[in-house]
Amino acid sequence: MSHSKSIAIVGGGPAGLRAAEVAAESGARVTLYDAKPSTGRKFLVAGKSGLNLTNDQTFPDFLENYQGNDLPDWFGEIISRFDNTQLRAWAGSLGIETYAASSGKVFPIGMKAAPLLRRWIEKLRGLGVEFKVRHRLTEIIPTDSPKLVFDHEGKTVKAEHDSVILALGGASWPSTGSDGKWVSMLEKLGIPFTPLSSANSGWETSWSAALLEQAEGFPLKNIVVSAGEVSRHGELVITRYGLEGGPIYRLGPAIRHLAEPHITVDFKPTFSVEQLVAKMESAKRNFLEEAKVRWKLSPAASAIVKHLYTSFPDAKSLAMAVKHCKIPLTQPRPVDEAISSAGGVQWSALTKELMLKDYPGIYLCGEMLDWEAPTGGYLLQASFATGTCAGNAAIQTV
Repeated sequence: MSHSKSIAIVGGGPAGLRAAEVAAESGARVTLYDAKPSTGRKFLVAGKSGLNLTNDQTFPDFLENYQGNDLPDWFGEIISRFDNTQLRAWAGSLGIETYAASSGKVFPIGMKAAPLLRRWIEKLRGLGVEFKVRHRLTEIIPTDSPKLVFDHEGKTVKAEHDSVILALGGASWPSTGSDGKWVSMLEKLGIPFTPLSSANSGWETSWSAALLEQAEGFPLKNIVVSAGEVSRHGELVITRYGLEGGPIYRLGPAIRHLAEPHITVDFKPTFSVEQLVAKMESAKRNFLEEAKVRWKLSPAASAIVKHLYTSFPDAKSLAMAVKHCKIPLTQPRPVDEAISSAGGVQWSALTKELMLKDYPGIYLCGEMLDWEAPTGGYLLQASFATGTCAGNAAIQTV
């Protein structure tokens, strides 16, 4: 019976808090463990520049934003069972009204995460959820009633529950507790996983000192960036180590699948090669300098083209370079600098209820799973949805 069931939630991010809420609403006795002195730290970080809860994009287009290794169809079903409309209604039930910006991103009125988190924690306490902070999980002993071992301020603490929901996060923002250290624990249990790597992150390349002197910190506006068959329109920024910005974040999965990572940039997407050549008119030399005036080629774009190409014998060769500028990349920025992480526990290890097949009674949710999504509300949406799924499933375990 769910009213007598004891459920442990390990991890106090949005996925874990949502799983705790769902289980407690069904009458389970819920204990939430968190390694940090307080819960919801990554939730607060996510709301630093405005809490982007979800996106009002319609289904099934919404689901096309999710990727992962062998991502199953039923992942989409999990998102659909707690979708963007339900997430907004949930926030409203806590007294937090939301609105959709012109971009489709959904924010709370007031933009901040703290008021929502405070009301959420108050609700969980009212439901009887017990919070145990400063408890870092160090071992899982999978028996009929899973046993957990924690380090609590230097002391070993053991706990036993009917079911366990792990919501330990990915490997981005380690200061919030989402540090990926759980990988070695699950590895010992023989659970297959895809190595955690950067997602929604900048990429590195080898800029010359001359380019950085001319263009570091400069924006590349109104460009089209491609990786393989995938293209994105937007803006990038030149940094000392490479490139940052929305298009390259969204292209991360496509870049990682290339044999040699690179992007191709169209600095003048509204003009054809022929139109650019025509704009050169009578120019016979100094084509790059002429392009700054005749094509309004930005200083940042000019610096990159000059860095990558030795010379331009005619206007057409420059136009081709500007329209199809291939920028080699070396690697993404470190995962602890990334907005989110890719990789995680592989889907083959899980049931449709997000329970480990080899260890009944242990469920997973959030960024621990092998999925990724761009920014824009999709990350939090999947965390809430998978937390909802795990919380509902855990109370059904006999």
